Amino acid sequence: MNKGFLIYKLADRVKGVSRIDSSLFPKYGVKRGLRNEDGSGVLVGLTKVGNVVGYQREEDGSLTPVEGKLFYRGYELSELVAPLRKENRLGFEEVAYLLLSGDLPDREELDSFRELLNSKMPLDHRSMVHIIDLEGSNIMNILARCVLEMYTFDDNPEDLSRDNLMRQSIDLIAKFPTIIAYAYNCYRHSVQGRGLHIRHPQENLSLAENFLYLLKGDFTPLEAQMLDLLLITQAEHGGGNNSTFTVRVTSSSRTDTYSSIAAGIGSLKGRLHGGANIMVADMFQHLREVIRDWTDTEEIDAYLNRMLDKEAYDQTGLIYGLGHAVYTISDPRAVNLKEQARRLAEEKGRMKEYEFLCKIEERGLACIRARRNTPRPICANLDFYSGFIYEMIGIPRELYTPIFAMSRIVGWCAHRIEELNFDDKRIIRPAYMNVAGQRKYEPLSRR
Repeated sequence: MNKGFLIYKLADRVKGVSRIDSSLFPKYGVKRGLRNEDGSGVLVGLTKVGNVVGYQREEDGSLTPVEGKLFYRGYELSELVAPLRKENRLGFEEVAYLLLSGDLPDREELDSFRELLNSKMPLDHRSMVHIIDLEGSNIMNILARCVLEMYTFDDNPEDLSRDNLMRQSIDLIAKFPTIIAYAYNCYRHSVQGRGLHIRHPQENLSLAENFLYLLKGDFTPLEAQMLDLLLITQAEHGGGNNSTFTVRVTSSSRTDTYSSIAAGIGSLKGRLHGGANIMVADMFQHLREVIRDWTDTEEIDAYLNRMLDKEAYDQTGLIYGLGHAVYTISDPRAVNLKEQARRLAEEKGRMKEYEFLCKIEERGLACIRARRNTPRPICANLDFYSGFIYEMIGIPRELYTPIFAMSRIVGWCAHRIEELNFDDKRIIRPAYMNVAGQRKYEPLSRR
């Protein structure tokens, strides 16, 4: 039998064997996607790291939408960000310290932590050669392979003690910016035929500033502030988001740190998770091209409704960046980014595009509400503004999701350490009900 035909035949059979009647899920009480019928998440664990609030549960069990809030170790995100803006300083390292340790650092602790991260940012020659030798244009895949490679350079990779877990976590947080910047510069050289720039991390720069320096050399203070805000905003999002849950699941099996984090990278890469920021950026670029008058509500509504009807753009029926699994009235991350994106748009002379994006948000939400007649409020999510900010900073699209990983590595490590330090350690092992039924074996001669 022809090999290509055999593959087609096997794949064709999957259509039938994988089909499960959707009515069986409620019949057996299965929480598809670990979601309850009211849209809330199935409670599968406890954590002290982060908390995502988009609704409150009433005494009768119903859900009431509320303004979105995100907490890091009990501190609301806006409470952490506001002082940084007021004092005009960068704060990702401070937030990383909080998430890892459980407490905000004092001045001496913060300075020491920054020095420690800076000392870990450089890569040794073996890691450098490995990155340069890697082929491929997907930086997320290169990042995952580099993380797995770090196992071989670790003198004690399997040790799950708290000291060793913290050492590995700090090393990963520090090296992600360097790996990502170097991987992109090598890709830019080998695939796009551009110059190869390998810069050494600077001791006097923050993590956000160092990344911009490694990536492109020059940057403005506001660009660094915006990237720092993005890193803070994406550093943690509770234990239930797909990539963090992946890290917790793999950690519960007692696997090594590098295998667990590589699994989290694979999860974040997905277009329904961290890869969504690229979908928004591509959609916005398309809308800039097809809508002639960026202020014409009727023209905008007409096209967005065609998108919802699967008649325009990519025929998915989606307006990317609108809606979230938990947040209802507002996403606090998007609220923060929208406010600060205006500052950057003013600096870059791109206020017309910023106002157009705000118009797309306003009209997109209105069109979705009118079209789908859903009682649950929807809002713009983090991805709606992050792509435009990256673009204004001068960061290429290939790096949108890797930067998400560069930020979320902090939350992943905090959750992994927590998972491995429970008094009652158990492997996460949910159940699946088999609905195939039993079959009688037929000898090969009779098939």
